Amino acid sequence: MYDPSTRRELGAALAAAFLAGAWTERALLRRGSQAFDGRPPWLLPVVREVLAAYHRPPADRPRELAAYVALVLSERRTALPAPRVRKAFGFEPAMGRMPWPVPEVASPGALAERLGLEIGQLLWLADARGLERDAPSRRLRHYDYEWLRRPGAPPRPIAAPKRRLKAIQRWILHEILDRIPAHDAAHGFVRGRSARTHAALHAGRATVVRLDLEDFFAAVSARRPYWIFRTAGYPEAVAHCLTALCTTVVPRIEWESLPAPPPELATRHSRLGRRLATPHLPQGAPTSPALASLAATGLDRRLAGLAPTMAATYSRYADDLTFSGPRDLPARTLIRVAAQIARDEGFAVAPAKTRVLRSHERQRVCGAVVNERVNVDRREYDALKAILHDAAVNGPAAANRAGVPEFRAHLLGRISWVASLNPRRGARLRERLEGVDWEPAGG
Repeated sequence: MYDPSTRRELGAALAAAFLAGAWTERALLRRGSQAFDGRPPWLLPVVREVLAAYHRPPADRPRELAAYVALVLSERRTALPAPRVRKAFGFEPAMGRMPWPVPEVASPGALAERLGLEIGQLLWLADARGLERDAPSRRLRHYDYEWLRRPGAPPRPIAAPKRRLKAIQRWILHEILDRIPAHDAAHGFVRGRSARTHAALHAGRATVVRLDLEDFFAAVSARRPYWIFRTAGYPEAVAHCLTALCTTVVPRIEWESLPAPPPELATRHSRLGRRLATPHLPQGAPTSPALASLAATGLDRRLAGLAPTMAATYSRYADDLTFSGPRDLPARTLIRVAAQIARDEGFAVAPAKTRVLRSHERQRVCGAVVNERVNVDRREYDALKAILHDAAVNGPAAANRAGVPEFRAHLLGRISWVASLNPRRGARLRERLEGVDWEPAGG
């Protein structure tokens, strides 16, 4: 009928006209006619197909409606030239179905107002065009980067959002993402669940199988957060803005500054580079853990369904997938099928980190020992006890051999982890911490 670009133009014009008033055949015909110089002969059939497909006005999906109209036009035949668009209609977008109690934000303007921004400031911070990829100066970027070296893996980028963007991401986290429930199998970054609740599910089992997802945050492309926000009810334009505020691309100059990888890491290095060059969840943003966990809901659903077929239990803490079951658990088959499901869901299992742990071995899940019950690893407990003894005898500066900043807070965090697993041992370590003189020499 018409070429693709003409169909897209006509589809967008008609979608806006259709959404600008009453959702009836007569009203759609009237506004559709007003959009053009004269009423094209195919308008009535198009209106009827739209009404058959959409019983209510899809005010949260104007782009979808425009694409549908363009598709309907592609199936029509006419020798007449395309009508000229005469009038551009405006319409009020609306929230879609809201399965969770998230705040209503129907337009990018309303989102900017919620965040206390001008619309231009919102669009700059969202960077939907990916300008950060080629930003020559750090002052023009929204993130500061640090690269963590990892043995046997490419460096991991830590992208710390700057102050204003970080505040916005925290609003998105607490006002929106915290109200969207995670899958029952997800224990990381979920209120009321923790590494301990994850480990406890696998305590006292004859076989524990651990798998690790490769580059968890980088593997979550912008498409997944977009559909999370759309499923929450946000119109297309708002979902795009929210997604852009929570995703980024690594600046080219940052990636190219890394040294060449060793040959054995070249393939994985290249794969990570491709992921980082497209919008993805930045590790370091407040929103990324929650969005990554929600993005893995399909993976959790399928693995939780797989586990009972092999008499196993499944749970996930961030990128740590854990199964447990009887002595005769078919671990090889489980690993192969789970890895294929992960690939289907857009993730990759890191083979080097896959472990099958039997009851005669030390079974660790997220740092906790689970052979009989959830407990702290004796080696970790002894190491902490030795550090605290050193600090009490020789002073904190001497005991801090690794040069850890905020050494006391660091030790307190480790002691709190021990206490969550073994309150008695945690209390002993706290007593030792209180016996350390933390006043600087001469203070």
